[in-house]
Amino acid sequence: MNIVEIEPFVQWVVSLVSDYLYTGIFVAALIETIFPPIPSEVIFPVAGYIVSQNGMPFFHVIGLGLTGAAGSTVGALVIYLIALKLGRAALLRYLRYARINEMQLTKVDNWFAKHGTKAVLFGRMMPGIRELISVPAGVLKMRIDKFLAFTFVGSCVWSISLSFVGYYFGITSLHLLG
Repeated sequence: MNIVEIEPFVQWVVSLVSDYLYTGIFVAALIETIFPPIPSEVIFPVAGYIVSQNGMPFFHVIGLGLTGAAGSTVGALVIYLIALKLGRAALLRYLRYARINEMQLTKVDNWFAKHGTKAVLFGRMMPGIRELISVPAGVLKMRIDKFLAFTFVGSCVWSISLSFVGYYFGITSLHLLG
């Protein structure tokens, strides 16, 4: 999918958030997690901006962040369950095209066993990693309660921060224009 093909989809997601704020942000975050070409770096600042432009109280920025984190967590759970079901053998089959062998994957397994919770927590705050971190968590059978908790907390930090950025710039533009 190239940028021309994805642009109408991103516009649809932005209007979804604009028209149905909380429901829109949940659905957008869910879709963004499962289909990575949709950038959360656009979705959440737009939501924060909408809050500022409509004169809504600041607590809505936090509410939108929590709602977005819930949508992201549901999406991450879907990927986790697919990875859990497919397992290590399927992963090895696909990784051979990237020239990653079983010995290298074993090193990743050992690293993830030691640092998996931190990887999930901080991975949910990193573009490009956000969507992928669910795969090793599922394949390596990370406890689902830990996975969900760290996914939600990391997603909250990410979603609230980006929503705040949009809110801040929205408030700043009101002051500059007013």
